[in-house]
Amino acid sequence: MSPRRPLVGVLALQGDVREHRAALERVGAHTVDVRSASDLVDLAGLVIPGGESTTMYMLAQRNELLAPLRSVVRSGLPVYGSCAGMIMLADEVLDGRPDQETVGGVDMTVRRNAFGRQVASFETDLTVPELGAAPFRGVFIRAPWVERVGPEVEVLAAVDTDTDRRIVMVRQGNLLATSFHPELTHDDRVHALFVTMVHNVAGDSSQEA
Repeated sequence: MSPRRPLVGVLALQGDVREHRAALERVGAHTVDVRSASDLVDLAGLVIPGGESTTMYMLAQRNELLAPLRSVVRSGLPVYGSCAGMIMLADEVLDGRPDQETVGGVDMTVRRNAFGRQVASFETDLTVPELGAAPFRGVFIRAPWVERVGPEVEVLAAVDTDTDRRIVMVRQGNLLATSFHPELTHDDRVHALFVTMVHNVAGDSSQEA
């Protein structure tokens, strides 16, 4: 028996859609753009990419996608969000627009642009035991950080700042989120971890002779 290539959608309203699709394809998934509620049908997983979270929220609202996205999260579909995608998966957002809504699902509080504006973008090596012993190169671009997590949220990585240690990667159930952009590196371990989560949820249905 060999693993079937699961169908993973990438929310294609704005952001690093092409880069996420390429990484997912390299680690064994089929991919498709998601622009409407009908595109969510038959997906085994979903990625919400980096970009600009307020723009993403407004486009999702305009395309009548917020309610369907919340529905698939509640249904248990594996979802991974990077940077703006992390913000979209947060139950609470700080420094957002007063009317900004999220998809939610992860019991965490995220602060937008916490590491600074575009000029403060940086890269650093992260220790992520879930990905193995080798460090993971984190690319942070106008990145959020996590200020609070609930009891069911697993912290997978954090980074030191001048004043504190900030959470930058979490998992809660079938939801995975990073404040950095693994799709902009040549290291596919985060995407491989997510596809493994997809296979674990699919169970026997993800196997073919």
